[in-house]
Amino acid sequence: MAQKPSIPKGTRDFNPEQVAKRNYIFNTIRNAFETFGFQPIETPSFENSDTLMGKYGEEGDRLIFKILNSGDYLSKANEQAYREKDSNALISSISEKALRYDLTVPFARYVVQHQNEIEFPFKRYQIQPVWRADRPQKGRFREFFQCDADVVGSSSLWQEVEFIQLYDTVFSALKLEGVNIKINNRKILSGIAEVIGASDKLIDFTVALDKLDKIGEEKVKEEMLSKGIPQSGIDKLKPLFTLSGSFESQINGLKGILEASEEGQKGIEELAFINSAISALGLTTATVQLDVTLARGLNYYTGAIFEVSAPESVQMGSIGGGGRYDDLTGIFGMKDVSGVGISFGLDRIYLVLEELNLFPEAVSRNIEVLFINFGDKEALFSLKAIKQLRLKGINAELYPDAAKMKKQMNHANKRAIPFVVLVGEEELNSNTYTLKNMVSGDQLNVTLEALVDKIKTF
Repeated sequence: MAQKPSIPKGTRDFNPEQVAKRNYIFNTIRNAFETFGFQPIETPSFENSDTLMGKYGEEGDRLIFKILNSGDYLSKANEQAYREKDSNALISSISEKALRYDLTVPFARYVVQHQNEIEFPFKRYQIQPVWRADRPQKGRFREFFQCDADVVGSSSLWQEVEFIQLYDTVFSALKLEGVNIKINNRKILSGIAEVIGASDKLIDFTVALDKLDKIGEEKVKEEMLSKGIPQSGIDKLKPLFTLSGSFESQINGLKGILEASEEGQKGIEELAFINSAISALGLTTATVQLDVTLARGLNYYTGAIFEVSAPESVQMGSIGGGGRYDDLTGIFGMKDVSGVGISFGLDRIYLVLEELNLFPEAVSRNIEVLFINFGDKEALFSLKAIKQLRLKGINAELYPDAAKMKKQMNHANKRAIPFVVLVGEEELNSNTYTLKNMVSGDQLNVTLEALVDKIKTF
């Protein structure tokens, strides 16, 4: 008995409708990237292991898919590592390559490797799949696409302004109104930690602060105390816990809190600049909000931090994020190359558009008109017309077999094809076509020119 086929956990098949909807999102993002001057690059699906390992922390390293060496890899296995149960040494002896974990590290490798060919500042975008050996669950997969845009070789804050505009452009084009672009700055978080005497506990401080909306002020204070942050420092945070209102009012509140921190003041200046520019330029449908609890990517972000949330009517995590990094290429020996980048969460954007019924009806309509097959003579006549329709940009096809008409019409209905064309003896003699609207049921006899017009204006 044949084994029932299956796919690995954490991966997915996509049917034609899903692929069409995903391509709609891809194309919208790609068009915006190119409108803003970003150039496409692609990197291999797998890299040398030493390119990836050690770049994502201990947890990230565990989630990298390793690729076994080709041939008799066991003959080259490190026997001593096996006896000593040194898994890292054993793995490195049988696996020299790994599937990419994200697009950022391969991009850094690309910039360093091709630095003499690149014109800086370099604006690149990349839309490719990545792989993570994560535990599959709702909204989390082992294979998924990332849609990234980065600028390297410029420390100008105008890049941050452009990225906010880019987010607004994409989500407006997708008709996804009410998206909230949250922004913070690593320098502000560092400044707060400095003011309360917890510079050496920046990560512990920010992890606790990030939970303010979820567990409340008192629980956050308890967690900070448990992490060794002094009570005297926590007392200084009181104005921070009540920080609210407009972007400008929060900036003014931060000025008082960070008065003693040069680093913090610099962060305030950067955020004020970005907000002033966006206020002058305006956004189409998105809003920008200062969120001092936002602390994603602190291991590499050095300036602005972005996180994009879906409209409030949808229960969904972030649908995008990014930030400024001052030395990403330093991991490969190319120092002092500042950059800033953002990413779009394709799968979550898809789920939001689906929930809000925002996919245009035409997106998943592959074929606009199906010609019914009544026999070879009629089929040849139909294919001549189909050739002209395709030249006019209309998706058309002939049913391949001269099957019963009911079967062919059912085929059109199941595929949600809006029009069918019938060509019989009468149409052959008059050089015309009978066009049937599958939605309304209306039917009329038309010339080829009229046939094109009717389908194009549908």
